[in-house]
Amino acid sequence: MSTEETNSKKEVIRKKMLEHQSEARIVRKIVLTITILTLLIFVFIGGGGYLYIKSALQPVDKDSKVQKKVEIPIGSSVTGISEKLEANGIIKNARVFKYYVKLKNEAGFMAGEYELSPSMEIPEIINRLKTGKVLQKAAFQLTIPEGKQLNEIAQIIAKTVNKPEEEVFNQLNDKTFIQSMMAKYPDLLTTDILNPNIKYPLEGYLFPATYPFYKQNPTIEEIVVTMLDQTKKVITPILAESNKEELTAHQLLTMSSLIEEEATEKADRKDISSVFYNRLEQGMPLQTDPTVLYAQGKHKERVLYEDLEVNSPYNTYKHNGLPPGPIANAGKESIEAAMNPSDTKYLYFLATSEGEVLFNNTLDEHNEDKAKYITNK
Repeated sequence: MSTEETNSKKEVIRKKMLEHQSEARIVRKIVLTITILTLLIFVFIGGGGYLYIKSALQPVDKDSKVQKKVEIPIGSSVTGISEKLEANGIIKNARVFKYYVKLKNEAGFMAGEYELSPSMEIPEIINRLKTGKVLQKAAFQLTIPEGKQLNEIAQIIAKTVNKPEEEVFNQLNDKTFIQSMMAKYPDLLTTDILNPNIKYPLEGYLFPATYPFYKQNPTIEEIVVTMLDQTKKVITPILAESNKEELTAHQLLTMSSLIEEEATEKADRKDISSVFYNRLEQGMPLQTDPTVLYAQGKHKERVLYEDLEVNSPYNTYKHNGLPPGPIANAGKESIEAAMNPSDTKYLYFLATSEGEVLFNNTLDEHNEDKAKYITNK
């Protein structure tokens, strides 16, 4: 090959290399430009979103002196409350408020007529709604203690609102009424409460608390809705944080009711809970006296051997596993104990006359304590 041809070939190669380098520079510029634009878009969106949310959480008008009357109806959801506040100009954005409430795990908002201002901070509004600082004083309060059964709750409601006890009790067990409550609370009131072995479908579902009512004559439905709202507010976060993922709301309230009925003021409910779960795991009957009394419809200081023979699915001396449903309402402490029992090997417990609860791993130890503290008393 001649020198001229060789130089010509080198020139072609050089030109191609320059072309490739030029193309590469263009590609790098394009990639860099796209990358920068993408980052700018993300920064813009992220920054814009942050600023939007930050703005939505600020007072509507921090200098406002206006006070507005806002009524929060009984049974209002967080969504309903958020929309009501936005409609009245108390907050900027109902959706942001709702997600803020859920993120902060706030609950326990109370019904009533409030006096609120567009100048209020979000935490102040939430605190006002939780503490029930209302413009209007409650017409009356309904107090349902822990460990009460449905017939006792009916008596308390009837006496408080001046209605016939039979009327209240019958409505609490009316099939049409139960179905309407199930439709309103599908995650709480499941078909479990329709088990034919269950005495009363709403047993254990009416949460023990003091409820303020802002009109003189609420309907039974309004009262029940208020109580079911509270039950849902209490157990929903407990179930969400559950260590026992397969436990249903019905099972949780059933176990909680057993703990509530067995516990004394001095008792560690989580230890009692551990006994029940340990027995279930070993296939042992729960053998808890309150279920026998519930089956009989009685209240007694002491259960006799003849009582243990009652023929009922609630009799945990005759039937393994949990009873068909709750035997009373349970407070938050018992519900938390039902969800998070102590880590023990206890299989037995015994309450002394002084209210102390003794726990044992074996039947021999249990019988020794029984002979010492119960038999000779």
